Amino acid sequence: MRSLYFRVVIITVYTITISSFVGFYIANAYYHGLLKPYNDAKLFKAADMIRNFIGQNPEKMGDYLHHTAALGYQLYVHDEQGNDYFYGGSFHELDLSSSVRTSVLAGNEYHGIAEYPNHPFAINYFDNLLSNTVGIHVSDGSEKFAMFLRHDTRVQFDELETFFWLMFVFTALFSIPCFLLSTRYLVQPITRLTEATKRIAQGDFNLRLPTSRKDEIGQLAKHFEKMAFQLEHSDRLKKEFVANVSHEIHSPLTSIQGFADSLLRDDLDRDQIHHYATIIGQESRQLASLSKQLLLLSTLDNGKEAVEKKCYILQPQVRQALQLLEWQLAEKEIAVRMRIPARLHIYGDEVLLMQVWSNLLSNAVKYIPSESSIDIEAFREDDGCVVVISDTGDGIPEEQLPFLFDRFYKGDMARKRGDGSVGLGLSIVQKIVHFHGGMIEVDSNEGSGTVFRIRIPD
Repeated sequence: MRSLYFRVVIITVYTITISSFVGFYIANAYYHGLLKPYNDAKLFKAADMIRNFIGQNPEKMGDYLHHTAALGYQLYVHDEQGNDYFYGGSFHELDLSSSVRTSVLAGNEYHGIAEYPNHPFAINYFDNLLSNTVGIHVSDGSEKFAMFLRHDTRVQFDELETFFWLMFVFTALFSIPCFLLSTRYLVQPITRLTEATKRIAQGDFNLRLPTSRKDEIGQLAKHFEKMAFQLEHSDRLKKEFVANVSHEIHSPLTSIQGFADSLLRDDLDRDQIHHYATIIGQESRQLASLSKQLLLLSTLDNGKEAVEKKCYILQPQVRQALQLLEWQLAEKEIAVRMRIPARLHIYGDEVLLMQVWSNLLSNAVKYIPSESSIDIEAFREDDGCVVVISDTGDGIPEEQLPFLFDRFYKGDMARKRGDGSVGLGLSIVQKIVHFHGGMIEVDSNEGSGTVFRIRIPD
């Protein structure tokens, strides 16, 4: 498997290569389109100045052409008798046709540089060919000549060529290790993230990642640490959940098993049999309640597809929840005051919201003292329905409020089974409210009662 380090190196080299070709092509196109005609015109201007000087000083023609060549030009002179004269560096190839020579001798101009064929990946300026010149008619008064001229690039660029080659070689020598180190600097944090994923998969959530970086990798490391923290939290909650479920199931099963074995004794009277059977029934109902709530939580955890919303009138539903608690209310002489407008509508899942009101009211009835009161109020607020359920009970200690919606949390009653609670009711309430996009808040102090405020948006 190719590593990310290798891939970054290959992609970078590939990018540099392609970019170099594209850049060279664009520069060459610029030369052919603009610089080549300009260079042709500049050389022709120099040739015209040479022609004027020879016309005025015909006896100095040979010496003048030698001096001109020494200044960085290549010259080729062709006379009427067919003789050829070369000044300066030699041409790589004498590819000029006789028709061109004849045409220039006749007084015509030759623009070989401007008309030189284009080559996409070759700068024609450096093609040392006789055809890559400008030609002009020259006369010393008694004889006519065809003179062809171009820059001698070897004279002008020999030193620069050495300079550029050295610059290129040393740039490559120093850039390769720097490039490898910089690539390692980029890839190493990702390698650490890869190792971190392996550690998380093995259950080790204690990670140290490069979160101090200010770039995208630093942001990724921060999000990765947050993810690891959330995974650790979820893993801890899952283990606690399994432990709590095991405890809640084990306790009633132990009671059922013990009292069922006791029923097999022959020395039991009718009252003892009735007492043992009553306990077995209570514990069985406790298990049934636990399984029902666990099934509901599992359904809610599967996603929002479990929610089937519709618009319905709230008051009859709350009355129905109170009717289910009628005998507990009467037994503890709890007064209930309900202030819900008769036509107040709420938008949500009717079955799930019934569970919300039932759980909250059941908790209130279960934990407030006798002869207390419960107040239920509902109203419209900001495109939503708000339901407030308050009681005049003993309240909840402030230190317990942050854990109130945790699964299996029962405050000081965490392991007391006498009240029949398994500590899932408020977790279910919060889950249902959140699935509706709503919000639930609780306000309570010891000795001053408890207030639950639920908002369900439309």
